[in-house]
Amino acid sequence: MPVVLGTRRNSPLEPNVAKMKITNVETHLLRLPVSSGAEHASGPTEWPTFDYVLVRIDTDTGPSGWGDGFGYWVPQATRAVIDHTFAPRLIGRDARDISGISQSLQREFHLSGRYGITMFAISAIDIALWDIAGKDAGLPLHRLLGGARRSEIPAYASLFRYGQPERVAERTRHASQAGFGQIKLHEVTAEAVAAARDAAGGDVPLMLDTNCPWTPAQAQNMIEQLRDYKLHWLEEPIFPPEDFASLARLQSATGMSLAAGENCCTAFQFKAMFEAGAVTYAQPSVTKVGGITEMLKVIALAEAYGISLVPHCPYFGPGLLASLHLLGTMGDDVYAEFLYYDSLEASPYGDAIVPVTGIMKVPQMPGLGMDPDPHVLADYGV
Repeated sequence: MPVVLGTRRNSPLEPNVAKMKITNVETHLLRLPVSSGAEHASGPTEWPTFDYVLVRIDTDTGPSGWGDGFGYWVPQATRAVIDHTFAPRLIGRDARDISGISQSLQREFHLSGRYGITMFAISAIDIALWDIAGKDAGLPLHRLLGGARRSEIPAYASLFRYGQPERVAERTRHASQAGFGQIKLHEVTAEAVAAARDAAGGDVPLMLDTNCPWTPAQAQNMIEQLRDYKLHWLEEPIFPPEDFASLARLQSATGMSLAAGENCCTAFQFKAMFEAGAVTYAQPSVTKVGGITEMLKVIALAEAYGISLVPHCPYFGPGLLASLHLLGTMGDDVYAEFLYYDSLEASPYGDAIVPVTGIMKVPQMPGLGMDPDPHVLADYGV
């Protein structure tokens, strides 16, 4: 995908421009109480809050930018990497040197892990730098990425795990009535999937994310049990998630379209996945993969290998805004992912990121399009 930058004098990569020095790197850990609708069901994963690690990067002559690093269950770890490891090394760096900063952080800290917490932290930094770049150029992020092909993105409802088939059916009907034309389940039994299919009807695309529960043999047996329910894709059926060879054999043997990628970091891991023929749908997360810089590489790889790319983005922070900009530059057959909760006590962007009749809008203001609500940062900061 081409990267087209603004024409203003302070465009991020324009030569002979004075550096925009990073002066401050500040993290915010948010804990947002949520009612998932699964609290009283049998067997779901308990999820009383969404925990977010936001980072703000300030510059000496330009705007500030906001980023988002994954860390739902270990947010303190992601925050610690940014605060104690990355921040001291970023002060004084040129905020316009986005690619250089991404490469130097990956190289300098590869012994801390090429996948997981280190890359989550790099993702947060990278997203914030792209936010600065867009604001500095006076352009929305998608304009820096070549321009949006569409201003609205259809979203699919990403349901929680409820366990009880009757509860699965109820939440599926609820999401359909709210205007979502595609629905993703997080169940692990054929009975629950059957209930969802009956509630959704035969024409609604129904996806199933199982979160890596089975051996290859168990997964093949489950696919036979699920075949009548016409799944659009089966997501992460095998543990460990990086067993691309087993995923490829499973997809070939069963003919089931497989999806995976939210557990992958860097373009190198996606390249290995694509070369193995492991998936039909790839699901990179901008808050995990290494940020926007790395995400662009994955998009280019997916196009080269003929893989459909459907980003993993069930978020409420800058990572969701970044995903919407990226989705705007992609084809019409790509959806946004929206976590389908009962109620969320607060959100950094309020109702601006809530789908209306299953549709989300690509932000049009400079950078990511908006900054987090300072009242939410103050009231829900940990």
